[in-house]
Amino acid sequence: MTRIDRRTLLKAGGALFVAPAFGVRREGRPALTHGVQSGDATADSAVVWTRADRPSRMWVQVSRRPDFRGARLVRGPVLTPDTDLTGKVRLTRLPSGTPVHYRVRLESLDRPGLSSEPLTGRFVTAPTARRDIRFVWTGDVAGQGWGIDPAYGGMKIFASMRDRRPDFLLHSGDTIYADNPIPASVTLPDGRVWQNLVTPEKAKVAETLAEFRGQYAYNLLDDAYRGFAAEVAQVNQWDDHEVLNNWYPGEVIDDARYTERRVDVLASRAHRAYHEWLPLSAADGPVYRKLSYGPLLDVFVLDMRTFKDPNDADVYADPDRGLLGAAQRQWLIDGLLSSRATWKVIANDLPLGLVVPDGPGAREGVAQGDDGGPLGRELEFATVLRTAHQHGVTGLVFLTADVHYTAAHHYDPARAAVPDFTPFWEFVSGPAHAGGFGPNQLDATFGPQAVFVHAPPVANSSPADGYQHFGEVNIDGRSGALTVDLRDRDGVSLWSTTLSPPS
Repeated sequence: MTRIDRRTLLKAGGALFVAPAFGVRREGRPALTHGVQSGDATADSAVVWTRADRPSRMWVQVSRRPDFRGARLVRGPVLTPDTDLTGKVRLTRLPSGTPVHYRVRLESLDRPGLSSEPLTGRFVTAPTARRDIRFVWTGDVAGQGWGIDPAYGGMKIFASMRDRRPDFLLHSGDTIYADNPIPASVTLPDGRVWQNLVTPEKAKVAETLAEFRGQYAYNLLDDAYRGFAAEVAQVNQWDDHEVLNNWYPGEVIDDARYTERRVDVLASRAHRAYHEWLPLSAADGPVYRKLSYGPLLDVFVLDMRTFKDPNDADVYADPDRGLLGAAQRQWLIDGLLSSRATWKVIANDLPLGLVVPDGPGAREGVAQGDDGGPLGRELEFATVLRTAHQHGVTGLVFLTADVHYTAAHHYDPARAAVPDFTPFWEFVSGPAHAGGFGPNQLDATFGPQAVFVHAPPVANSSPADGYQHFGEVNIDGRSGALTVDLRDRDGVSLWSTTLSPPS
């Protein structure tokens, strides 16, 4: 990350912003520069993340008590420039289904015993027994040129999600917009001016490792985002804007903004920054995984990008192609068949039934607009749904973002060109802080019905216009009922439904 010192003034639409003093190197004590985060909380473990202003040792105190009486001290790694001074500790031997408090300090390497001021955070571990579960999901942060403007509340939606006190956040991808530079200002249709906080890394498309790192650093400049990250464990997905729009492996782009046009090179750098700057349990490699929350919930987090085939018309008849790849597809099928959880949430960062174009004649997602039998990428999801149906798997719910509006879709074989699957819901929510768009065309192959849609009247609606969304899931520990609320930027429920547990 390019350091921002006290003298850095960021000009935006005639107004001057003094950048926060994150990343400033001070003499003496080391300092924590970008707050603390937690992620991938299981029943007995979680990842805690931070960043230093200089090479130093990370230490974490962990306790069930907010006053840290009797806290356990965990020795973390030395944070070095090799990881952009970021570091993580996996806390283990934690109690299940319980709020856990942690406190992070840095110790000087030059003067052992000299420590930074601490930062505190909390998260909730996954339960092993039946109990109430609440989590939120959304996607798409700092896209389409909409960055941090304190006059409009910054990334206010993160404060609204924090107020809901969820157990965790499912971030459905586009955690950054590496291909969307942030301009100094944007004039809104009514004449108001949106004035962005700007950093050097956000002023151009990301190509270098330092520029990808700076995308994540930018988000943590926002008070609401940073406050949320300190209190709610994250489950992050890997999608396209972590690299660039609609990318797929092997692609070579034709974009004058880039000097490096090999997507695989950009993706490698982006993947490293992603693992460095987010509280992921995996140090590297694929990020599809299952997280269990007791007898009521399993969450299957898909990676629909790493193994993606090229974006074409998506009407091929080859079942070995697709978005998941053979290994992940079999992992998902096996996981669904072996799951004993009441609800199996599939976190799909690309929606199933919405047509997402990628230029003339090409498709980015699963659906291609042909309402007939499954073709192209629909084939692999037809296989997943058919196999689950044949083995009596129930309680499937798909959660996604990507399309920058919120909607509830019910899928039923009675309306579909595919007869052999069990009816299910797919809920869409977002963006968290980006341009509002939509709605998209629905493909009828799997029989979706749009039961609710909330989309802006014009494309690229700003966060100031209110078309920012997150979803909330509540599972009742006693009855097992699952309630979904689709909420706006202020946390107001726009639509809700309750699903009874399958018998």
